[in-house]
Amino acid sequence: MAEHHTILGGKVHVYKRPNSTCWQSSSYLGGKNRRTSTKEESLSKAKEIAEDWYLQLRGKLRTGEIKTEKTYREASEQFHREYDIITQGQRSKVYVEGQRRRSLVNLVPFFGDMGLSEVTAGKIQEYRIHRLEQTMAKRGKPPARNTIHQEMVALRQTLKTAIRQGWLDRLPDLSEPYRSSPKISHRAWFSPEEYKQLYEATRKRAHKPKMARYKWESEQLHDYVLFAANTGLRPDEAWCLQFRDVTIVEDDASGETILEIEVRGKRGVGYCKSMPGAVRPFERLKARLRPPRADDAPKDGNRPNSTKNASPESRLPEPTDLIFPKWQHELFKTILDEEKLRFDREGRPRTAYSLRHTYICLRLMEGADIYQIAKNCRTSVEMIEKYYAAHIKTNLDAAAINIMKPKPKPKKDKNKNNDDND
Repeated sequence: MAEHHTILGGKVHVYKRPNSTCWQSSSYLGGKNRRTSTKEESLSKAKEIAEDWYLQLRGKLRTGEIKTEKTYREASEQFHREYDIITQGQRSKVYVEGQRRRSLVNLVPFFGDMGLSEVTAGKIQEYRIHRLEQTMAKRGKPPARNTIHQEMVALRQTLKTAIRQGWLDRLPDLSEPYRSSPKISHRAWFSPEEYKQLYEATRKRAHKPKMARYKWESEQLHDYVLFAANTGLRPDEAWCLQFRDVTIVEDDASGETILEIEVRGKRGVGYCKSMPGAVRPFERLKARLRPPRADDAPKDGNRPNSTKNASPESRLPEPTDLIFPKWQHELFKTILDEEKLRFDREGRPRTAYSLRHTYICLRLMEGADIYQIAKNCRTSVEMIEKYYAAHIKTNLDAAAINIMKPKPKPKKDKNKNNDDND
């Protein structure tokens, strides 16, 4: 049987493990068992070392160096274990991975060893200052406001996990002091004149590409610009569209030929009715011969991703083919630079998303019903009012604004009338 001794009134145990010549010491302190090796074979020396070790632990516990509660690192591990499981199929894998990366790279190195009760409003403000100084030192500019916001979201979710586990009783104040709410600015879009300039430039490039081999790509880009600006689809929704998702119909209400589109994107499955201007681009897209693909090539041992040995015969698209199999990002950017349309007057860059914003703004300028626009674009009236309607001048009714209160007619002097009668 292993030898076992107690000192300091039973607070410290000194024992020897089987097949070991050195004495071990253990004590229950701060809510958990703690053990260490004295590295001594002499019992008297081992007791002295064990006593000193225990007194040092007592001192560290009194000064707060030993945590008697769960640390932020433990709460972060629990949060990500739950988050990965609970959000399956509900959250994008990219977003979930982003939350994990934000925690591991920024939050855990700063808060990791702190007890959960030590994560106070003051420490959170210190973290903001730390992130600002760290990023300024590396890049010469502060982190984006949205970057800090996303990190605060990850911090809040981690602390809420600790509350659910009973490790924390309440959330600290995570609000950002000293700063007002950010200015709400409208999204980058193309005004009617700029939109005309853009599609005329893409049309010119489609008819006369700088290199003949890029004619198909130039034609695709031109039709995408017209299609997106007449449907209001998000770029990811347009790039997921197959030919079977789009139908040309005669609209009974307007008497015009339009497209009915079954949309699959960030909001699930929805429907869209296009402007008449989207019909002709879609017909061209459907009739356009598709260039040979890598999977058309014979399997003869050559590179599978090469089109060098692909069949020279192009074919018409099939119903399951993507309408826009490739986004001509560089060509689109080049044309915007050539036409000096890359940035709006506030310096915001224009992207493929700007064509959706253009559709919404042009519909508002024409007086379309804001609720119907929201339904057709699979968004909310609140979003449109906040980011689009506020800066559209045609939403202001001058006749309703410039109302003048009628001036009262001057009253006649009755005494003067009596004097005239006399």
